[in-house]
Amino acid sequence: MEFAEWVAELSCRTNRSLAGSCVFVTKETLTDSLRTAFQSWGLLPISQREEADFVWNELPEKKELTGTEAMARAAKYMPVTRALVDGLVAKQSLQGLRIAVCLVLEPKTSVLLQELKRAGAEVGVFAPAAEVDPRVADELARRDVMVEACATWTSEQDHAGALCLLDHLRPNLIVDDGGSFARLCKLERPELSAQLIGVAEETTSGVRAFAAMEAAQELPWPVVAVNDSRLKTCFDNRHGTGETCVTSIQALFGWHCFAGVEVVVIGYGPVGEGFARRIRTLGADVCIVDGDPAAALRARFDGFKVADIAEAFACADMVVSATGVRHTVSVEEMKLLRDGVTLAVIGGISHELALDELPADALRGADTDAIRELQVPDGPTLRLLANGDGVNYTAGGGNPIEVMDLSLAVQVAAIAYLVEHKGELPAKLLRLGKDDESLIAQLALAVRGASARQVGQKSDTVPDWRLMRFSDV
Repeated sequence: MEFAEWVAELSCRTNRSLAGSCVFVTKETLTDSLRTAFQSWGLLPISQREEADFVWNELPEKKELTGTEAMARAAKYMPVTRALVDGLVAKQSLQGLRIAVCLVLEPKTSVLLQELKRAGAEVGVFAPAAEVDPRVADELARRDVMVEACATWTSEQDHAGALCLLDHLRPNLIVDDGGSFARLCKLERPELSAQLIGVAEETTSGVRAFAAMEAAQELPWPVVAVNDSRLKTCFDNRHGTGETCVTSIQALFGWHCFAGVEVVVIGYGPVGEGFARRIRTLGADVCIVDGDPAAALRARFDGFKVADIAEAFACADMVVSATGVRHTVSVEEMKLLRDGVTLAVIGGISHELALDELPADALRGADTDAIRELQVPDGPTLRLLANGDGVNYTAGGGNPIEVMDLSLAVQVAAIAYLVEHKGELPAKLLRLGKDDESLIAQLALAVRGASARQVGQKSDTVPDWRLMRFSDV
């Protein structure tokens, strides 16, 4: 079995995180090329089989899980989220509160919902149709969680479902993805918006939206930018999305689909970087496009080709948008591509590709098809993945369990912070404190049999500014 096949099969079968995991491999098997591949994916090779998360060249049985089984597997590998909620249970911090969660509805999200319910909150969940795992939605409903989500809904039904959750739950707190649910509350249910304690926001695109509201003096409640936490961006974006978008595309096209392929990655933030580094390991010829000169320069120093869109698109076999910015690829830019080029999104905002500016008959095939033909007017015929939605959560299992354990732990910390400081916080974007981040990181390290210890002076000690290289003492 080759590395490309092993990582793709392992990721797709388990939804476990390869990054940060230990893999058992014998000294005789660990070649220089395999060691390099492990390192690029964040895998640590070890010689003790019993201490390893995975075994090189071995795969678990391939089987379809029920909703109950998938949720149980996710809960097993999310100890950090559970440990934080234990503290809320002890303090009864969430007793009687109503929390609306708007996240991709899949097994990891179910763990957050059930943990918040265990802490005494009344919880409900909304997700748009493309982000709903029916197994999980059905099982949560059986467990008395308010579910307003269905994989077959139209966009109009999605809208009605979101409003229905607001009307029936009347939330005190919102956990949001993209900022859409909280903004809907403000615009269409202002009386409910007025009673919100605050919002915890998961994504880059959502933080940008709330920042725009704050700048326009239209933000009515405090928003904790969960996305901006080091425990979210550095892991969820770079490793979680970066890893599973690769393996989701491999599942669609085959394990060797990146070998010798010219891939243009637009956006060299954490998601784009994590994706680009992994496909380079799998043999892709990667070119980075980024309008931020500093980001483009960083990509060049990381050994990637850098070009503008016109130059990059001329040679592209695959174009991947990793920006979270609307209309990253315009219709006119699509016309620069050759027939047969693959278009995919790994950022995650509506119309990151300007599909809304194409005629209704431009897309061929069923809405449920993971790969559809896209006929650009007066332009090429392209292959579109996942209808232009985030490819890992629509065509795959979403971000890995252990990575989401960190992200959802940050969500729990954000909720605890908003509740603890209810009525004291300004209506603006806020960041989680360093102490909360350190606690989550220490818990995650402990699970992995490691710890972080201070060396020398404590990092928060204020130095004596008079001490310098010319001092006598």
